[in-house]
Amino acid sequence: MATSAVQPRTIAFIGLGIMGSPMAANLVRAGHTVIGYNRSRPAVDRLVEAGGQAADSIAAAVGAADVAITMLPADAEVTKVVLAPDGVLAHARTGTLLIDMSSIGPRTAVAVAEAGRTKGVRVLDAPVSGGEAGAVDAVLSIMVGGEAEDFAAAEPLFRALGTTVVRVGPHGAGQTVKAANQLIVAANIQALAEAVVFLEKSGADLPSALEVLAGGLAGSTVLTRKKDAMLNHDFKPGFRIDLHHKDMTIVTDAARTIGAVLPLGALTAQLMASARANGDGGLDHSALLRGVERLSGEDV
Repeated sequence: MATSAVQPRTIAFIGLGIMGSPMAANLVRAGHTVIGYNRSRPAVDRLVEAGGQAADSIAAAVGAADVAITMLPADAEVTKVVLAPDGVLAHARTGTLLIDMSSIGPRTAVAVAEAGRTKGVRVLDAPVSGGEAGAVDAVLSIMVGGEAEDFAAAEPLFRALGTTVVRVGPHGAGQTVKAANQLIVAANIQALAEAVVFLEKSGADLPSALEVLAGGLAGSTVLTRKKDAMLNHDFKPGFRIDLHHKDMTIVTDAARTIGAVLPLGALTAQLMASARANGDGGLDHSALLRGVERLSGEDV
């Protein structure tokens, strides 16, 4: 597991959900002081068990930190936590480095950066890819938008969380690349789901079929990580359809703004929305399989 080679930092970590909890624990293991805040107390208690510290408010977490990391569900939560009168920017010290690792719209990321600049707070948008497993194993892919010098200051922290860490451009660029990532992942999961139903209805031995597909050009990280969920119909959430639906909205909105036509992306977004409308929003995004099964006349 990656470790930090620099002097330990004091980090406020806000948002200890499926992704945030293991990420915060990995920063503790890397030797940093991590002060956690979350709306639900059990997540904070788990961080304390891992060697972190607890805060009962954003102010308590951020006031003692030189780095603040937010890992939140969507734009509304980031805006509230960062920009509200009792939020991060209200309590962060001048020179604090704010790293938002949530997946939000590029325009929101730019707005947060501009608000940070007026408060003397440096900001990076640094969304991640890799799911819960990647967060636990500290092998996330981290795409970062912001100033080069701020990226350099944050890079040792990123190396404690992931194995692919790249600055992809100015503020908002990290979120743009994450949107592209979510487009690719959703399309891959949908294609895999359709292949699974096709194979099953054809009478092929599904585990053997997926094994050989994984060894050829059809092989992918999505196939490797999601095939067992589809084989076992075990859709315990690593990344919920609700969240991927939100991300596909970001993709389609951003594409409309810049005039990029995404035919497959638009269709995949509709299939994601259908899964959510059919009550699958709380399931892992591999549950797109259930949508293909519904369309194919199967009981799900």
